[in-house]
Amino acid sequence: MPTLRDAVFLLGAPRVRDLPPDIGAEVAFAGRSNAGKSSALNALTGHTGLARVSKTPGRTQQLNVFGLADDRRLIDLPGYGYARVPQALRHTFIALTTEYLERRQSLKGLVLLADIRQGLKTEDHMLLQSRTDIPILVLLSKADKINRGERQRTLREMVKIAPETAYLLPFSAHTGDGLEETRDTVLQWLGLAAADGPT
Repeated sequence: MPTLRDAVFLLGAPRVRDLPPDIGAEVAFAGRSNAGKSSALNALTGHTGLARVSKTPGRTQQLNVFGLADDRRLIDLPGYGYARVPQALRHTFIALTTEYLERRQSLKGLVLLADIRQGLKTEDHMLLQSRTDIPILVLLSKADKINRGERQRTLREMVKIAPETAYLLPFSAHTGDGLEETRDTVLQWLGLAAADGPT
């Protein structure tokens, strides 16, 4: 049975219609620029260079597809919200992500990354509302940057404003906090493992 370690880069799709056939199962990763999507993908798959990690926000500008066996995929969506990206391009990123979320039938779950120190922003809430028929895991990334008490307080506050379809989890690609639970959840959504967690 495939594992996340089997993930390989397949293609970068500038449009939804350029993606592989809409069959099988895929899990998408979304988030604001510099929220830690690439680091999370690398940690989950155990490949340090699978997704490019950049100190320059806004590097992911297309739908990056990572394939597993049996028509199972991980999709890295364009980062959004970076102020230095031209406004027209920012709208393009949001439109591309929204179109993907609305049209893709093989999407089984969404992982949304949000810096735990910044919370959920307007664009994050828009994405959380875009698909209410699939489970959503919100990874509160960079959780190692604050102490445990502050982490729990932030989590309690964010749970109050997040939609019921979302499950929030403090996460750190650096320390591994939340990594196993995230991996189990993604495998479950892809039909590769049975696991407890958000369904």
